[in-house]
Amino acid sequence: MTVSQAIAIDKPPPQARGWPRARILGYALVGIWVLFGAGIVAYLVYAWNAEFFARYAPAYLQGLGTTLSLVSISMVLGAIFSLPVAYGRMSKNRILSGLAYCYVYFFRGTPLLVQTYLVYYGVGSFRPELETVGLWWFFREAFYCGVFAFSLNTAAYQAEILRGAIESVPRGQWEGAASLGLHKLQTLRKVVLPQAIIVALRPYGNELILMIKASAIVAIITVYDLMGNAKLAYAKSFDIQAYIWVAIVYLVMVEILRHGVEWIERRITIHLHR
Repeated sequence: MTVSQAIAIDKPPPQARGWPRARILGYALVGIWVLFGAGIVAYLVYAWNAEFFARYAPAYLQGLGTTLSLVSISMVLGAIFSLPVAYGRMSKNRILSGLAYCYVYFFRGTPLLVQTYLVYYGVGSFRPELETVGLWWFFREAFYCGVFAFSLNTAAYQAEILRGAIESVPRGQWEGAASLGLHKLQTLRKVVLPQAIIVALRPYGNELILMIKASAIVAIITVYDLMGNAKLAYAKSFDIQAYIWVAIVYLVMVEILRHGVEWIERRITIHLHR
């Protein structure tokens, strides 16, 4: 028996030829989306209304500023709130870990719309008690209620992102830093977090994009954000362009954020490229 006979080598499967069903379906779906986009563009060109644009564009810009303020403040406050929650999730203390688990379970397991209603209508129904403790000025404003609900919601998601990123760092990094005489806080700040932020960047970017899209919810509680002004424009004009333009603005924001996250990721992982 020769060596070539002793070693059995499987031949690669024959390359698929023609047009398989999956390929046809993929091209069909892409074609449908292209036609849909072309139809929207054609409609906007055909139904261009300079008077509508001049009348409602300033309101859209004002609403865009409200949307960006809402999301920015909520993300920052959520990041601050997420630190003790993430610590509790990783704690060996059963009480702390149990409380943190319940918090994350509730805010990740219930719709953001319901949470916003609970804050705006639920907490707001306790006006005498809130006036007694001096908090009515906060909960009587729909924008503040939206920020509060969004901050609590994103804190739960950011806590899980942070916890997963920290736990993804190998245990040997902690042990190696301890052997060099670094205490836990120094190890976390100088060794673990720089590695964890690479893992957490894309999930944080996805959370920010989800918050941008979910911010339209506050229009239901009378906040005149981007979506709120679009509803007002449609109620006055009954022109579907009011919603088409707002969809385009949301799409542009999402694309800018997506490319921004990818650029940051390339910059902070440049040392990993070979």
